[in-house]
Amino acid sequence: MKIAVVGATGLVGTKILEVLTERNFNVTELIPVASEKSVGKELEFKGKKYKVHSMQQAIDAKPEIALFSAGGGTSLEWADKFAAVGTTVIDNSSAWRMDPTKKLVVPEVNANVLQKTDKIIANPNCSTIQMVVVLKPLHEKYKIKRIVVSTYQSVTGTGVKAVNQLMNERKNGKSDEMAYKYQIDLNAIPQIDVFMDNGYTKEEMKMVNETQKIMGDDSIKVTATTVRIPVMGGHSESVNIEFEKDFDVNEVISLLKNTPGIILQDDIKNQVYPMPMNAHNKDEVFVGRIRRDESQANTLNMWIVADNLRKGAATNAVQIAEYLVKSGLI
Repeated sequence: MKIAVVGATGLVGTKILEVLTERNFNVTELIPVASEKSVGKELEFKGKKYKVHSMQQAIDAKPEIALFSAGGGTSLEWADKFAAVGTTVIDNSSAWRMDPTKKLVVPEVNANVLQKTDKIIANPNCSTIQMVVVLKPLHEKYKIKRIVVSTYQSVTGTGVKAVNQLMNERKNGKSDEMAYKYQIDLNAIPQIDVFMDNGYTKEEMKMVNETQKIMGDDSIKVTATTVRIPVMGGHSESVNIEFEKDFDVNEVISLLKNTPGIILQDDIKNQVYPMPMNAHNKDEVFVGRIRRDESQANTLNMWIVADNLRKGAATNAVQIAEYLVKSGLI
């Protein structure tokens, strides 16, 4: 199977190549794609060297699947051109997520919506992915009314420039390379992406809109505050969930413990709970600090952590590809 990876030299593109290798995805020919300045350079995949292609060269090769991670502008310009030659595009940008004609997919939650005719499939926002993996079984059992989520997001979600800023500040107290307006080391920045007219950031509204679309239920009310913090391993989320039905906390714990893709870390006696440093380079979503909200009926608090470059991006995209192949949709 010919697989194109668009944005192959970036943070997420590199992770996609790692995940394809680790999961032993059947790649008979890799077509790495990057910016014009990288065309002709070589990168290694499964012990073999591959030359970086231009967009047009990749389209001419007619890959079965193209995994896109090169930004929204690139996706809007090129995804349709890949689709036109029969390639199924799995896009990691925000370009197609809220397009009503495109599916927005987290395999554990809603892979069943996919059909053979879906040639451009959207990969959700990283912070949304990890939350809905945990919410799906709870919604089926107790019916979610409202979600209040606060995120504590890794600098890796911004990219290499942000990682460099953090490490330079940590080493030198300042950085010439600034991904953020403010220092990020020893700080927390309550802004991810641009502000919208309603006072929320684009990242916060992504969590609202994408959660409803993935869960297939516009009645779920969501409000979010997203914060950038100086960590590397993954994103953390404090999630407060109000249900229509009451629940037993032990039943919730048992349900999540037995849900594929979730690792329960909830042993407060021994101070065991999810943390970004332990989620780093893992594909699962970690959940803990599960407890009843004593201030309101039928309401639960929990803490959710996942590696934003893996389950929040690369792994989810590869899992979509795996599902397409396994289900005979490609």
